[in-house]
Amino acid sequence: MMDGNSLPETRSTCPYCGVGCGVLLRPDGDGLAVRGDPEHPANFGKLCSKGAALGETVGLEHRLLAPKMDGAEVGWDSALQRVAERFSRAIEEHGPDSVAFYVSGQLLTEDYYVANKLMKGFIGSANIDTNSRLCMASSVAGHKRAFGSDTVPGTYEDLDEADLVVLVGSNLAWCHPVLYRRLMAARKTRGTRIVVIDPRRTASCDGADMHLALQPGSDVALFNRLLVTLYEGGALDKAFIAHTNGFDEALHAAQNDTAAPTGLTETEIRAFCDLWMRTEKVVTIYSQGVNQSSSGSDKVNAILNCHLATGRIGRPGMGPLSVTGQPNAMGGREVGGLANMLACHLDLENADHRAAVRGFWESSPLPETPGLKAVDMFRAVGDGRIKALWVIHTNPAVSMPEADAVCDAIAACPFTVVSDITARTDTARLADVLLPATAWGEKDGTVTNSDRTISRQRAVLAAPGQARPDWDILADVGRRMGFDKAFDYASPAEIFREYAALSGLAGQFGRDFDISGFADISDQGYARFQPQRWPVTTTRKGGRFFADGRFFHPDGRARMVAVSWKPPASKKSPRFPFRLNTGRVRDQWHTMTRTALSPRLSGHLAEPFVDMHPEDAARRNIAASDLVQLVSPTGKCILRARITPAVQIGQLFAPMHWTAETAPSARIDTLVAAETDPVSGQPESKASVVDATRFDAAWYGFAVSSDPMTLDCAYWALARTSRGYRAELAGDRPVDDWEAEARRLFSAPEAEACSIIDAKRGSARVALYRDGILAHALFVAPRPVAVMRDYLADMPGTEAANALSGRPPADMPDPGPVLCSCFGVGVNTIVDAIGTKGLMTVESIGEVLAAGTNCGSCRPEIAELLKMVHSREAAE
Repeated sequence: MMDGNSLPETRSTCPYCGVGCGVLLRPDGDGLAVRGDPEHPANFGKLCSKGAALGETVGLEHRLLAPKMDGAEVGWDSALQRVAERFSRAIEEHGPDSVAFYVSGQLLTEDYYVANKLMKGFIGSANIDTNSRLCMASSVAGHKRAFGSDTVPGTYEDLDEADLVVLVGSNLAWCHPVLYRRLMAARKTRGTRIVVIDPRRTASCDGADMHLALQPGSDVALFNRLLVTLYEGGALDKAFIAHTNGFDEALHAAQNDTAAPTGLTETEIRAFCDLWMRTEKVVTIYSQGVNQSSSGSDKVNAILNCHLATGRIGRPGMGPLSVTGQPNAMGGREVGGLANMLACHLDLENADHRAAVRGFWESSPLPETPGLKAVDMFRAVGDGRIKALWVIHTNPAVSMPEADAVCDAIAACPFTVVSDITARTDTARLADVLLPATAWGEKDGTVTNSDRTISRQRAVLAAPGQARPDWDILADVGRRMGFDKAFDYASPAEIFREYAALSGLAGQFGRDFDISGFADISDQGYARFQPQRWPVTTTRKGGRFFADGRFFHPDGRARMVAVSWKPPASKKSPRFPFRLNTGRVRDQWHTMTRTALSPRLSGHLAEPFVDMHPEDAARRNIAASDLVQLVSPTGKCILRARITPAVQIGQLFAPMHWTAETAPSARIDTLVAAETDPVSGQPESKASVVDATRFDAAWYGFAVSSDPMTLDCAYWALARTSRGYRAELAGDRPVDDWEAEARRLFSAPEAEACSIIDAKRGSARVALYRDGILAHALFVAPRPVAVMRDYLADMPGTEAANALSGRPPADMPDPGPVLCSCFGVGVNTIVDAIGTKGLMTVESIGEVLAAGTNCGSCRPEIAELLKMVHSREAAE
């Protein structure tokens, strides 16, 4: 019998962000050993904290292992027959537009292809959209307006060769850490300048030469100023402009937009414009801060206008780069997974394109108009137009704007199917039929990253229980609906060959996406597939686009789009005086169905929070660690306060990861209005309006447990630990008997209790033991509880004789909250090393403790910690 270390490694791709890092996987007996693939061109062996912790997320305790109908386990035949019959009945009675698919960037390209083919080609509706609509639809729209196609011009190598990199609405250090580390390496070797354009100060600002804290939504105004400066400074490339249309109109609009408010000083604007103007090799990286806006498409085109006007596009070290949020957001775009697209970057509203795809698929007539985009789709679910809905690998009951209304809509839908790896999501709990799909590590197919590199995901673990691949589930339903020949697939390799052959038709139409070089790939060739950037044809392989001035509009020219600043759609008012920005944190992913399983990832920021400027906090009588209630026109949340000048006065920031499974009062998208960009349909998630007040709880608590807890108070936030679980608690009603409450909370009526209760002061500490071993502990106070949380989180399962003290003995060091998740290094450990070893730099801390030496995403926090410690020492 072979042990885990003697098994060969399998090359695959990380399932998190759009960087598309290669990973090497090996079952190790307990789970999965994961390391970065040194040969993959996206990461060269580097991984972020999330990727490094992938092996901790493949357990089966949370998995959906059998189909369920109406809450009861059934066989696949019964479940899929029900799906096919209910969708067929809805189509027969109400037409094809009465059904919808809502899919995900977590799907592999082959899965996506089958879903799109089934909906558009054979059901005959364009009602298939994806959660990628929430993250990069504005980039798609901007690309198509400018280039005539959704083409990413450059490559990651441009980061190595640029002299200036501008990060617009992108916290690259936390959201795409491997690319950020690559950028930092370029800064060190070639002196690359970095500008961050973001309303708040983020970790990405640590290594920047300039931070422009513009007002939310004012990106168009700033880049219009840049275009005017380029014109006035004689920095335009007239020869390249000859390959474009619309320059005069775009310049005129920009000249009329110079007074638009950005919140920046004239000195700041001039410094940025001058730096951009005099630096030829410029890469502009943009992400959700640009895309997630009611003017997101205009923001994208304002950026593209500047690159087109100077010819700084498609050449080494220069060009715009949209970095995507999901591992296969690009693959979904390529197969037509958006409601307004056909496969292979063909146009849904082009009759010739539709005819070609229909002939290739031998299908029914394709829809002639776009389907419902995400926000409109769920509105249609809510008002009854959609009779049957299939949600695949996404959690719209949490992640969609106006999430409460979306939750209600799904609950009221006559028939809802959810395909997922777990039944423990807000959306899965609303399904009529639950279908168990294979998870990352069990899936076999391809994904495309942000710079057009196609990589393989390979199965290294056996599918558990009755879980099946998504392409197989979709194809089975297609056959049951009567489309036998079209969905008679036996493997993902077969689907990939068909998809590649279809792309050859797109190539004949002169489109950008053509991978027809793979149309005859063998099963063995597919198995050995190495990362390759598209296009892949008999005449071209990879490379950059547009340096030759050839674009994909019918006349071969690019379009410069006249755009003007528009304020965010939601208006501030005395009732809703704050502007709320939402986003991600370093170590969590989407709605945490994967990352929340990892104790070390949960150790960095274990509960939801809202960042507030000190002046706003003082005016609202809110102190650090208080609970804050946010109220918007669409919902309310309760979050922990973090007081920080990283956000501007009048602005707030809150992460979007927590759900009813982990912190029900922190479902942040309940606050976000369903305002969308009129071109892209992408929701505005960065500029909601809210009010913020202190939540005065009757009591506050902290709990640790070796087992799950029964939580039902006004506020709670649950996180995994290496010993079980930890939870922050707060209630709005007094509790008379805390020992009884602890027994109920932990479902431990027979446990031995040790308690210290001071009813007069409103404090209580209760420890529950089994056979002398600590199983659970609860700490309660009238204010946020002051205990050593990370120390207590490691106590369940030990004798823990001093548990009620809430702090370690004097001879036992407390590492403090995890700061470096890759190596599990705590804040107190770093502070102690700085003081006792005289460490002065982030690099020296890395040499002593290893912190910050893997993905590097914690380096900005280490730098801030260094400043704090040395400032304190200087003051003393």
